[in-house]
Amino acid sequence: MPGLIRGVARTAVVAGTATAVSNRVSRRQQGRWAAQQPAPQAAYPAEPPAAPAAPAASDTASRIEQLKQLGELKAQGILTEAEFEDQKRKLLNS
Repeated sequence: MPGLIRGVARTAVVAGTATAVSNRVSRRQQGRWAAQQPAPQAAYPAEPPAAPAAPAASDTASRIEQLKQLGELKAQGILTEAEFEDQKRKLLNS
């Protein structure tokens, strides 16, 4: 009988250790995967700031600056091609 109890106890210890190690590995993998995934970005970035009423030369310079900002957002992958074209059209038609 003592041999049977010893065998059962040993099996319980081995199974408990295996479970603890498996859980730790799973938690570490989840942490690594979470760290590798980029943070979610907003679907649509904020509208470019509206240009205040100013002389035509200043308005043109403001539009050029806003177009540059839109191009940078597109280059960074924040804006898709369709979003970029839509924002550009709004800016040029205003």
